[in-house]
Amino acid sequence: MTFIQSFGAAETVTGSCHFLQLKNGPNILVDCGYFQGENEEQTYAPFDFDPKDVDIVLLTHAHLDHVGRVPKLVKEGFDGKVVALRATMDLAEVILMDSAKIAEEDYKTALKKAKRTGYEKRVPPPIYTSDDAKAVFDLIIQYADYNKAIQLVPGVKVTFRNAGHILGSATIQIEVSEEGYTKSLVFSGDLGSRRDIIMTPPSFVKKADALYIESTYGDRDHRPLKETIDECKEIIINTLKNQGNVLIPSFAIERTQEVLLLIKQMYYDKELPVCKVFLDSPMAIRATQIYNNYHAELNASASKLLLRDGTVFDFPYLQYSLKAKDSMLINKKESGCIIIAGSGMCTGGRILHHFKHRLWDDRNSVIFVGYQVKGTLGRQMIDGAESIQLFHEKINVNAKIHMLNGFSAHADQSDLVAWMSEFEQLEKIYLIHGEPDKQAVFKDVIKEQLHKPVHIVKYGEKIYV
Repeated sequence: MTFIQSFGAAETVTGSCHFLQLKNGPNILVDCGYFQGENEEQTYAPFDFDPKDVDIVLLTHAHLDHVGRVPKLVKEGFDGKVVALRATMDLAEVILMDSAKIAEEDYKTALKKAKRTGYEKRVPPPIYTSDDAKAVFDLIIQYADYNKAIQLVPGVKVTFRNAGHILGSATIQIEVSEEGYTKSLVFSGDLGSRRDIIMTPPSFVKKADALYIESTYGDRDHRPLKETIDECKEIIINTLKNQGNVLIPSFAIERTQEVLLLIKQMYYDKELPVCKVFLDSPMAIRATQIYNNYHAELNASASKLLLRDGTVFDFPYLQYSLKAKDSMLINKKESGCIIIAGSGMCTGGRILHHFKHRLWDDRNSVIFVGYQVKGTLGRQMIDGAESIQLFHEKINVNAKIHMLNGFSAHADQSDLVAWMSEFEQLEKIYLIHGEPDKQAVFKDVIKEQLHKPVHIVKYGEKIYV
């Protein structure tokens, strides 16, 4: 009998990894991502299944918490086929190579410290290396197109539909024919908002015997996007006029591109004071180039800017800081800067160096434009930390801290309910990708508004479908 087990994103937001064992077919893994925040240690734990038993990996999109452990999967024996959108694999290459580089650098640093005390044998090797990440792209990769079914094996087909979350993001529908009956199993992936600065709205699915749906913001609605944009503009304008700098910790994929689009539009609307805008993240720079390459998949706002000057993102104030020396030169500028740097949750990256130089100055502003997982530095700051520990140094948080949830690339409660309302047949709903308290609220909302059976998935729970 067909069953699904979730070995990640079960009563937590990150670590997406869903194992589908078909009665008479291949073993399918939907996503294989990093755990982040307070569950980070699970990333390094052994898999709860044998990677050699996985025949096919389907990827919903390229965020680290959905693809980050694929090299580990390959390293430990997976040699099957990967199916994903071409844009997803282009972005995944950027994400995975960066992840491998960080893992290797962290290992070298830990080993160097351990050698001073003679404990180098206790230092675990990196979760994977750059060579392991490259090996992912040596596998058989089958590229999907939106809304075109792919026959995986006789009796099993998969269709990718636009999830509207980031470039190449998909909702995955797996149709399994067994004993004259076809079951439709749907994994929402991360769904985007119906009102997004850069992406088109999510596409609908018509039938699901079992729907595995994300619930990150299942407990609430985002504030209206226009209000969020207006507030963001006000913070930027006021900070720059007061001789301050704007620091934006940003996720390399999607959120950075949204912010760039907004700031570029401010420039053309003559709302932006004269300033320097630094994109200080090699990964975000490469991702932005990929977004530009796939501009046909972006929405009307992006297309309008492309037609205006031949590029979606570039404008005269914008500078790309690709190398470390370029990043360090930013510190020489005392004011008049907008600095967009990774990482989005402040768990590493160049944003930490900018915090060291500017977080203590009350003229400056920090704008968080994405979800901050429990246990991350970003979460500490939005929860009101008066100081943070950074590079073995206490840094006072005197800069103004702003959390703008309206930019979220995730659907909110109303978006999720509206998306599910479009199903013509929806038998049972399974909640994944959410914190337990938020899932409990969302479960009650679904029962009240959709009158459908709903279950909160637990880690490793075997669910027969």
